[in-house]
Amino acid sequence: MAEEDKKFSKQLIGKTVVSKTGKRFGEVGDIVFETRSGELIHIVLANPTSYTDKLELEKDKANNILLPFSAVIAIGDFMVVAEEDII
Repeated sequence: MAEEDKKFSKQLIGKTVVSKTGKRFGEVGDIVFETRSGELIHIVLANPTSYTDKLELEKDKANNILLPFSAVIAIGDFMVVAEEDII
């Protein structure tokens, strides 16, 4: 992996999460990962939009919406997720 491909978690927190078609989901509030392997598991959404409220997405014990990190297809100015991998 090239050095410019690496991102620190603090660079991801607060990024707007959108679908490939431009639908806003909210912002990255936190990232859940497996401590042993370092595998990224979920994105915890902050400030979820009314669109995400209509979807029946996985939630944690604190009722935060979780998106599987495997659905992330690009990270730039926005974090782009494949909506078909979430629903």
